[in-house]
Amino acid sequence: MSATPAPNQTVIVTGLSNEEFLQRYAQAGSVGLSSGETLVDKAICRAQRHLDPEEHWGSWSHAFLFQGRRPDGHHWVIESDLQVHRKHIQLGVQENRISKYFDEHLYTNLAVVDFNLGPEQVARLLAGAIDLAAQRARYSLRELAGTLLALHHPKLRGRSNVLSRESSMYCSAFIQCVFRNAGLDLAPGVDSKNTTPEDIARTALPHTTYCLQRPAAPRKHHFPKLKRAESSRRKSGL
Repeated sequence: MSATPAPNQTVIVTGLSNEEFLQRYAQAGSVGLSSGETLVDKAICRAQRHLDPEEHWGSWSHAFLFQGRRPDGHHWVIESDLQVHRKHIQLGVQENRISKYFDEHLYTNLAVVDFNLGPEQVARLLAGAIDLAAQRARYSLRELAGTLLALHHPKLRGRSNVLSRESSMYCSAFIQCVFRNAGLDLAPGVDSKNTTPEDIARTALPHTTYCLQRPAAPRKHHFPKLKRAESSRRKSGL
């Protein structure tokens, strides 16, 4: 038998497609993290630079909960997301097949955070998540703006999201909510609705992260302009 990875270890995985990676490591009760090259992905990763002492961008822009394999033979996830299909919009907590994340052009970075939970803990997590889906909890762009404000002013992170709305939450707030309701705190001291994907990635709760790594185009050409802009803002007092 192979040795079980130590808690809070990151295991770098290479040479797999998104589909192969998820089929191998996703399991009920673990959390998925993703990011990509869209403007929205980049904006969320950049906003999380305030969590890093050297203001490095965050690595993740979305978080979701693995539900496990259903009788249809497919793995499913539960997540709070905004999806636009032909003549149909999904806005809020929803259930989707894991095949959504097989697209390597849209989801260029993937990770699975495994908390090694027991069956009862997994059952509590999934029950809470399914309940929020049944209640049609909405995706909240407004609360996302409130979290951005809290990232700029860290003292606000532990307080209620200043733009909080009832029955609304964005992706990582949804994950923190269902974990806290199950007695597990991914980001102590941070309000559920101020929780970011990077908070989940950095959680101190015992876990192993499996991170899919593939060659990526260098992003150096983005940074000089950003650094000059940030330098100008600092000089102007912004």
